[in-house]
Order: sequence, then C-alpha cells, then structure tokens
Amino acid sequence: MQENSLGPFPMLLQQVQSDAAQNYTIFYSISGRGVDQEPLNLFFIERDTGNLYCTRPVDREEYDVFDLVAYASTADGYSADLPLPLPIRVEDENDNHPVFTESVYNFEVPESSRLGTTVGVVCATDRDEPDTMHTRLKYSILEQMPRSPGLFSVHPSTGVITTVSHSMDREAVDKYVLLMKVQDMDGQFFGLMTTSTCVITVKDSNDNPPTFRQNTYEASIDENAFNMEILRIPIDDKDLINTANWRANFTIIKGNENGHFKITTDKETNEGVLWVVKPLNHEENHQVILEIGVSNEAPFTRDVLRTITMNRASVTVHVIDQDEGPECSPAAQYVRIKENSEVGLKINGYKAYDPETRNSNSIRYRKLNDPKGWLTIDEISGSIKTSKVLDREAASPRDDLYNITVLAIDQDGRSCTGTLVVTIEDVNDNAPEILQNDIIICKPKMAYTDISAVDPDEPIHGAPFSFSFANPASDINRLWILTKVNDTAARLSYRKNAEFQEYIIPITVNDRAGQSATKKLKVNLCDCTHPTQCRSASRSSGIVLGKWAILAILLGLALLSTVLLTLVCGVVGAKKRKGFPEDLAQQNLIISNTEAPGDDKVCSANGFTTNTVNNLSHGFCGTVGSGVKNGGQDVIEMVKGGHQTSESCQAVGHHQTLDSCRGGHLDVDNCRYTYSEWHSFTQPRLGEDTIRGHTG
Repeated sequence: MQENSLGPFPMLLQQVQSDAAQNYTIFYSISGRGVDQEPLNLFFIERDTGNLYCTRPVDREEYDVFDLVAYASTADGYSADLPLPLPIRVEDENDNHPVFTESVYNFEVPESSRLGTTVGVVCATDRDEPDTMHTRLKYSILEQMPRSPGLFSVHPSTGVITTVSHSMDREAVDKYVLLMKVQDMDGQFFGLMTTSTCVITVKDSNDNPPTFRQNTYEASIDENAFNMEILRIPIDDKDLINTANWRANFTIIKGNENGHFKITTDKETNEGVLWVVKPLNHEENHQVILEIGVSNEAPFTRDVLRTITMNRASVTVHVIDQDEGPECSPAAQYVRIKENSEVGLKINGYKAYDPETRNSNSIRYRKLNDPKGWLTIDEISGSIKTSKVLDREAASPRDDLYNITVLAIDQDGRSCTGTLVVTIEDVNDNAPEILQNDIIICKPKMAYTDISAVDPDEPIHGAPFSFSFANPASDINRLWILTKVNDTAARLSYRKNAEFQEYIIPITVNDRAGQSATKKLKVNLCDCTHPTQCRSASRSSGIVLGKWAILAILLGLALLSTVLLTLVCGVVGAKKRKGFPEDLAQQNLIISNTEAPGDDKVCSANGFTTNTVNNLSHGFCGTVGSGVKNGGQDVIEMVKGGHQTSESCQAVGHHQTLDSCRGGHLDVDNCRYTYSEWHSFTQPRLGEDTIRGHTG
C-alpha cells in the first residue's frame, strides 16, 4: 500500500481466498498490528468475502510494515485451512525534507592554509526510505559573504568544506559566512531541500613581521650611571594583538660586547625598553652605537621567511662626562714580602688614579683594615712599611696571602676602596714536629708503632723527613729500632731483649733543608693484648687505699683467723669422738646413677645429712664442726675401717683433690683420689648396708 494515500476509505487492498470454500461455507478473520494491536482498527476483513480494507492514510516513517495473519474457518469453528501470513509493506513517498544536523556550523582555518585544506564537514539526514532517491542528498554552497574572492568549496556527497584559494588574509577579512544547501533526489530540481549557515573564522598566522617606526634612534646617559631606562622603541605589527604572533622579542645584535646594555619588551605596549646595566666611562667611549633587531615570540610562516629578514634599527648612546672621584683600578693589587723581614722594610704599595687626569697626584691613602697590624701605609705615596715581623704561618687563612683594605681619597673628598694583597714568601723557620706524645705497645701482640711528623712551612722546606735517635750511643739503640715508612712517618719497633717497662725515647726529626727538632716520646712496653688494658692496669697500680679499705682488710684478716681456729678445734675433737655406727655412717652416702662421684655432696655435720649443689668440688664430703669452708678446702669426715678420719678436699681451678688418711691419724696433704680408690672405698660399705637391711 502507498503511504499518505488519499482514498477513498475504506480502501480495498486485497481479497483473501481459501480452497476449502469450494466445499464448505468459509468465514474469514485477521489479527496483528493495525487490527487488534496499535494502531487499532486500521485494517478489517469482510467475514464472508475475504476482502481486506484500510480505513485511513498511513505514514511510512511511522509504520513501514504491518505483519497480519488471516484465518479461514467453518461455521462450527473448524479451521478449514492453515493461518495465512499477510505482511503489508508501506511504500515510501518523498514527503520528508533533508535536515542539517546543525542550524549554524562554526569552523576555524589558519590564514596561511594551503589549497585543499579541510575547513570542516556539514551533515544532513532524511527520514525517507534509505538507499532510495528520496534520501540521496547533495550539498552545495548557495552564497559566500563577503562574496569575493571565492575561497571555499563543498564536496557534493560528503559535505566536506575545503579551501580553493591561498589568498586568505586575516588582516583583510577575519570571518566568512557560507549559506549551505542540501537537496534530496540527488539534487534534482524537484527534490526537497534545506539550508544552513556555516561561519568560518580565519585564525591568525605570523605572516606579518614587526617593523620599527624609525631606522635610527638616539639616547644619552651620564657616565657611571647604571640600572637605568634610557630609551623606548615602538614597533608596528599587523598580526592579532596580544598573541605570540604580535608580541615582540628585541635583541642587541652589535655594540654590546662589554655587556653595558640590555633590552626588554613592555608587555602592555609591545615597545622595546633599552637599559644601562653596567656603568659607562666617558674617558673610554664618548658614544656607543647599538644595532637592535626585533622578531616575534612565534616563528614566522614559511612564506614570510622566504621573503623578508629580521627588521633592524640603529641606536646611538651618548655618554655624558661627569666629574668623578679617584678610581681604584685594578681593585686588587699585589706585592711580595718575605716572612721574618726586618721591621721598617719599605715596599711599593697601592696606587689609585684620577680618571680625568690619568695620574695619582693629589690622592691620599688610608688603611681601612689590617688584620694583624703588620703594615703601615704612606698617606701620600701609598707605599707600605713593615711595622712587625711577618709570620706566614700565623696568617689566616693559611694561603700565603695577607689582605689589606686601602681607601683612596681625592681633594674633593671622593674616594674609592681597593685591596692590597701581600704574598708572604716562606722561609724555613719551622722545624718538623712529631705528633705523638705517649705511646703504648702491647708485647708481643704489637711488634711496632708508627710515628709521624708535620711541618707548617711550605713543601719546599718540609718533607721528606729523616728520623733518628737523639743519642745513638745510649741503651735505646740496643732495645729499639727506628726505620723509615714514608716521607713523613717512621716505624718504632722493639728488640727481643726489651723488657716490660716505660721508656723515654728522644727522637730527632730533620726536614729537607736541615731544620730539626728533638722530642722525648714516652713509650710504655706493656704486657697486654690491647693498649686500653695497659692503661687500666697502670691506673689500678697507683691507687691509694682509703681508711674504709684498710678497715675491710683488717676485718677480713680477723675472720680468716676465726675460721682457722674453728678448723683446728674440729680436727682435735674428731680424734676424741667415738665412731659412728656403721649403719648410721652409711646413711651419709647417697645413691648416684653415675659411676664416678656426682655433682651433689652429702656432708655430715653432727649427725645430720646435708646436700650441696653446684659446688666447685665434685664428690662426697663431710664437714667437721659447723661445716665451714676455708680457703677453698672442705674438711670432711667418713667412717673407714671402724676409725674416724678427717679428710680435706681442695678445689684447684675446677678440679677436686681429697686429702688421704692413713693409719688412723689425720694426714692433711694435697692428693687426688682416683676413680678406683673411690670405688674400692664405697663398694664394701654399700654392700654391708644392703645385707644389714635384708637381715634386719
């Protein structure tokens, strides 16, 4: 069916027929969009004839296809035939104008663009059926304002706008307006059309160089003036104001070899500002001629570079003479004086001059600063005299230079300041000096020690040094050896027969010019592994006992006497005391799982059993009397052969010794029980105790 049909309505579209109608009475019906779905009641079918009708016009852009289904059935509802798909396609009519996507297009293009440069793209849409003549669009430019010259074209199919001329000049026209047209039916006269506006702004390019308004300029400046503005230089530039294409960069091409001038740009006015940054001297130059060049911050376009060069102007600066004071030039002047020179030695000093007359007449001199007060200055001539003996080694800093500040004054009271640099020439007036004083050598851990020397004089009067004993005939040579290590050090080593003690060793050091000095070194040959241990021992040996220390020693002696008396009494009482019963004596032994004596000790004191743990002694020991230990010995009592004996155990280091008891008397001497002796002593008694336990 055709869209936008004019009728008459209802309008017959088609007749639906079923083959079953030859044998049966058939009734027709339809369903689908346009019948029982939106848009409702657009189509209907006659129940008896199968004629399909449309009730009103249809817009294809709203509904392009209606998928209907037709049904054929008998009066009793029997489906005489299968449902029939009945698609209805709406045929397009060119009833929609093409429409631009923008009512106004805005594009930019540089004025220096080449031919064929793309400016932008315009685009339009059409609601009619795609891929038909109704939607085949064609673009064109109806009008350009300003009209001349024609600078742009548009591609008829793509809408791409390009430049067709290279004569675009922003300084002449900075904006163009194009009236664009789009038409369907491929642009045929009967096609539908729409227009739109395209605004093209021409962007500035640096195609206009800056130019000076004059070729020559003049300025004046007083001599000795500086940090002053002396001239402003205006320029013209047709490019867009306040852009990099317009802002100027000035440079001094010639005449500023001494750095007296600089030129800057005033950002507001775009003028060149010429400054004097270093004082000028009228006596040297009455005038200075400068050549100034100007360019832009942005680089020129290629077309401009091929046709022009940098614009230049000449500036003549006149230097005005001024009545000046004395001139201290050069500011630092040098003299040489040998150190230790006699007082009153006269030397040429500082010289200033009058720049107008170029001489030193009528100039007076005064000393402003003399750190050591070594020199005096003559007021008229500026010469200097030594007022003290100069010492190079005393100058600060130690660089052989001694600075004096001098003030030069003319008749009008104008002045300048300079520096007189005195180079102090060195003489060999200092002997080398050994740095060490007290030395500790640990024998035999240390076989030697190194000693070094320094000389404050210049190197020509210094190293290499020679070291030697001051008295070669003394006993020091038989005990000590002195050998060279390098130019400033020597090695002091002892011989095998040197004993542990403190030595005083005089050593002489000579510099290369023969200046010498002798120093007595205190050398402590010590029995140690580190020098700090030797110093600690030396300090402890010199301690004086105080009254409390003496009192503590006396109390210790009294306590020792008491302990010895107790031990003696215990031994005597042990001889008169009866022996313990063997079963009681056996209770003094404990069971040990080791074959040798264990770490515990069972001590019998007045019949009681005591265990001591972590003792230095290893074994079983009994104590006599109160069981006091004395001097590392433990007096123990045991039952042996029916006789009572006292035995002492003495700890030596970490070993234990037992005193033997022979013939029933107390024999106090130092001996060590072997394991076999201990075993032969304990086994019979352990056996007896076991038998006694069974029989009891």
